[in-house]
Parts: sequence; structure tokens; C-alpha cells
Amino acid sequence: LFAMVGLGLTVYNLIVHEFPAGSGAKVILGCLPLGLFTAADLALQRERSIHHELSVNFQELMVEDKIVPLARKAAIFVATLVSSLTVILLLILYNNLSWLSQHTPEMIDSARLAVLVEVVFVGGVLLIELINLVYSYSRNLNLFFGSQTRVLREAAAGRLEGRVTAATRDEFGAMARYTNQMIDALRERTIELQETRDVIILALASLAETRDNESGPHILRTQRYVRALAGHLRTNPRFAGYLDEKTIDLLFRSAPLHDIGKAGVPDAILLKPGRLTPPEFEEMKKHTLYGKRSLDRALKLLGENSFLRLAREIAYTHHEKWDGNGYPEGLAGDDIPISGRLMALADVYDALIGKKTYKPAFSHEKAKVMIAEGKGRHFDPDVVDAFLALEKKFVSIAGEIRGK
Repeated sequence: LFAMVGLGLTVYNLIVHEFPAGSGAKVILGCLPLGLFTAADLALQRERSIHHELSVNFQELMVEDKIVPLARKAAIFVATLVSSLTVILLLILYNNLSWLSQHTPEMIDSARLAVLVEVVFVGGVLLIELINLVYSYSRNLNLFFGSQTRVLREAAAGRLEGRVTAATRDEFGAMARYTNQMIDALRERTIELQETRDVIILALASLAETRDNESGPHILRTQRYVRALAGHLRTNPRFAGYLDEKTIDLLFRSAPLHDIGKAGVPDAILLKPGRLTPPEFEEMKKHTLYGKRSLDRALKLLGENSFLRLAREIAYTHHEKWDGNGYPEGLAGDDIPISGRLMALADVYDALIGKKTYKPAFSHEKAKVMIAEGKGRHFDPDVVDAFLALEKKFVSIAGEIRGK
């Protein structure tokens, strides 16, 4: 289009003003780089428009395997630009030298000034176009690298839902597509590992209580009690800094390991049908230590792992009491980890409503009264308040899982 405009101007000047053919060629060749700059700028704007449209609709451009390399596009653009500019400069130099040779010495100074103005004008226009093109291309780079960096940052933090917008048929588009494929594979692998982990956890937890027909439902109920309590308390100022979404999920998944230490308790004590004697109870209390030791060994093998760390806290501290009369360390108040405080109430409630060899199953109302009586003594007062606010939820969980 620019070349056609230049041709039209050349014909007009040739017919109307009788300009020489050299001036017309200079006009046509001058329009070519302007057209090249404009076309490149429009192409970059189109890329930004496609990027916006795809990102809004959560889509990506279908990039074929045969992409157009950036190096090839840059080489074609630079070669075309340099060639046209070289021809223009040669024409300007040739025409101006011929023109200057026709002037008398008295007019040479004004002629030189006219030549200088022409060179400055041409150079200024080209510089402005080049700066505009660099700015336009930098905006496109910011879009790509911003999207790429954001998604990779989220992936590094464990959030694998982001997508890089693939909006070009070049290396950037290919990088975006492969990044998305990598994140999809990571997400599938993460889900697979989480499912495997959860199955292993339930298997290990069940092994600790294989003689108890209620061990499976107990595990499922207590982990849901813990999640309900944590979700309710996340808005409480005392817990808000700790109970984020990730921690609540880890609490839910690690809760089944709270009694894993029972595997180390002798059968004569663990399976005793009646109440335990004081020495037997002292031995039973060691299940918290056995659980901590087994999870300590796992942590040494796997490194500092937030999931296992929480599981160890729960296994070791879920029998501590708010007033300091619990075990194994007699911790009191906020010295007891939050995970242990939540598990303490969940475990006691489920033990109260369940039938044991030494007691019948209590009703929810009776269990609620007993837990309310333990407020500030056995349990964190805020955790008891959360339980009372969620009692219908507890009843629903107990009824739903008991029937499985």
C-alpha cells in the first residue's frame, strides 16, 4: 500500500511538476520502509489483540510443529529494512551531489542547508518509526514474559492451575504451549501422588487399629471433624495466621495418623476388654511417643516435610490438655500445637459417641455436655465454641460415615 502511494506521488510529480525520475524512485523507496515499519507495528498489535482474546477465554493458539523462528523473522525484517535504507541513502547522496553540482558558488550554502534538512528529516522519520516499533515489540515481550513468569511463580508455589497464553506461532508460542503441557503433567502427577499418599495413610492408620471394627469409620469421622473445626476457626484472630487453606488441607490428610503409635502397644493392653490399671494406662500413654518416633524416622528419610511434621504434632500432642494435666509432656494453653488441640476435641467426641468395650455409646447431647464441661480444662475454649457452633455438622458427619 505504501509503495502504491509512492508510485502515485511519483506519477503526479512527474506529470504536474516534471520532477526527474530519480526523485520519483526516491519517493517510492522512501515509502517502502515506512510501509515495512507500519506492517510490523500492525502485526505486533494483532498479536496483543490475540493474546488478550485468548487469555480472556482461557484458550491458546493451536501452534503447529512447524513454527516460524524468531531469528528468521528478524533476519528478513532487518535485511529488507537495511537494503531499502541503503538504496534510499545512495539515491539521496547521488541526487544531492548532482543537484549541488548545478549550483553556483554563491548558492552553494543554501543548497547545503537544503540537503541537510532533507537528511535530518529522513533520519528523524526513520528514528521515530524505529523507536515506535521497539516500544511496540517490548509491550509484546512484557505480555509473554509476564504471563510466563506469573504461571511459573504459581507453579513453584504449588499452584498448578495457571496457563500461559500461547498467542504466536514462534518460539514464544511453543514455549507457552510446552510450559502448559509441563504444568498439566505436574498436576496429574501431583494428584496421583496425593491419592497414593492418602491411600497409604489410611492403610497405615488402619493397621494401628486392625482389631477395632470401628477404626476405619473413626479415622474418616475424626479427620472431617478436624477440617470442620479448622475451617470455622480460620476467621478467629487467634488462629487466622495459622489456618490457611493449605494448612487445613494438610490437617485433614494427616489426622488419620493420630493413633499410629498404637501399633507399638502390647496386645494385652491394647485389646483388654475392661478398664486399664494405672500401670497399663501408663504403657498405653506411650503410643504418643511411639507415633512421634515412627514419624521422626520418616522425616529423617524424606527431609523436613510439612505434611509429616503436622502428622507428628498430632500424634504426639492430641492427648495434651488445656490446663496442663494431659500427656505426654503436660503442655498447657497455647504451648499445645493447634493441630493437637483440634485433634483432641475431635478424638474425644468420637470416642464418646462410639461404643467401647468399657462403655456404651453416648448420645450427641450427652457428649456435647461433657465437652462443654471440659472447656478451659481439657480443651481450648475457642475450639469448644467452634464445636458448639458446628454441632449439627458433627452430627451429620457421624451419621453419614457410621452408615458406611
